[in-house]
Amino acid sequence: MAGGPASTPTWQTRALVTVEAAELLRSLHADHGPLMFHQSGGCCDGSAPMCYPDGEFIVGDRDVLLGRLEVGEGVPAIPVWISGSQFNAWKHTQLIVDVVPGRGGGFSLEAPTGKRFLTRSRVFPADVFEALPKPLTGADVEGRAELPEAYAPVEVAALDGEEVCEVVTAD
Repeated sequence: MAGGPASTPTWQTRALVTVEAAELLRSLHADHGPLMFHQSGGCCDGSAPMCYPDGEFIVGDRDVLLGRLEVGEGVPAIPVWISGSQFNAWKHTQLIVDVVPGRGGGFSLEAPTGKRFLTRSRVFPADVFEALPKPLTGADVEGRAELPEAYAPVEVAALDGEEVCEVVTAD
């Protein structure tokens, strides 16, 4: 897989996936084919990342491609999109797609599995942020821009020492 060993965190992309989320994505791929994520910050499911069959959600010209997730052999890289307005709010952070027990969003493919996707984040160090390439928009991809490299899953424990936002749960 691209991006180094699964246990090595990387700052080279704006989006990563955890090992646990990659496992669920492989299962969803087996049932639904190629997948995609979109994080809108919209009304129905808040800012939860929504997983769809690839192409089922129409990406807008101003949506931003955060990265591509490599989750296993035989599964095409999974693009992670975010709305342009959400990107402006989150551009200084790397989003990490993770999974936890609970009910997923009504439109997201994991909804019936008893698990739900969420995003964790960590702030890019200033020097890393400055070195990141300009992200692609929906218009860029439509214009056949070269897609970014896909990155392998990471262990959340490997990222915890790097100020990853914790998941808050009610007891």
